[in-house]
Amino acid sequence: MAESADDLPLAEPGLWVERVGARTFPAGLAALFLDRDGTINVDTSYPSDPADIVLRPEMLPVIRTANAVGLPAIIVSNQSGIARGYFGWPDFAAVNGRLLQLLEAEDCWIDLVLACGYHSSGMGVLAVGDHPMRKPNPGMLLRARDLLGLDMGRSIIVGDKADDMEAGRRAGLHDGWHVGSRSNRKSSDAAFVTHKLITGNDHRRLCDFIAGLGRA
Repeated sequence: MAESADDLPLAEPGLWVERVGARTFPAGLAALFLDRDGTINVDTSYPSDPADIVLRPEMLPVIRTANAVGLPAIIVSNQSGIARGYFGWPDFAAVNGRLLQLLEAEDCWIDLVLACGYHSSGMGVLAVGDHPMRKPNPGMLLRARDLLGLDMGRSIIVGDKADDMEAGRRAGLHDGWHVGSRSNRKSSDAAFVTHKLITGNDHRRLCDFIAGLGRA
């Protein structure tokens, strides 16, 4: 039976904040921020059926590396399908649960999940344009910072869209890894670096980078 909205970890009508597992972290750590659809799992466009969730295998060593060196792994996901009425939070819960189950079977552990259901084309209370929690705004990343006491200047984000990279830049992160990008870029003030992430060698460099954050 699907969960009702009253049973779900909603901090507000359009914001999911779910602490996963029992791992605890000292304040001041870097974190691995991850987009979900198109980054951790294959993007099937507004996924609402748990049976459709397929992991992208190249991301598994990335998450395992963060786990191994003791860094929080945090999902930050825009979910405009909820605002648009394509599916509801209970459907998101089912998909999210399946994703976590598949990851755990691969010895990959997520520590915090945040999802934003606001969108300018939404309905009712979810019809909010440029909501601070919706990427490219940094609200979800900053909420995670406050919950876990993170060092944002050493944290990184991995995602498949420019909005993921911009959210990272606005949140004060120093590095982003852009799935599918074929070139590295620096922001105009050089405070944020976007790395390409397409080849196996790119993914190995990302794992090495994360391992270095854990040693710092």
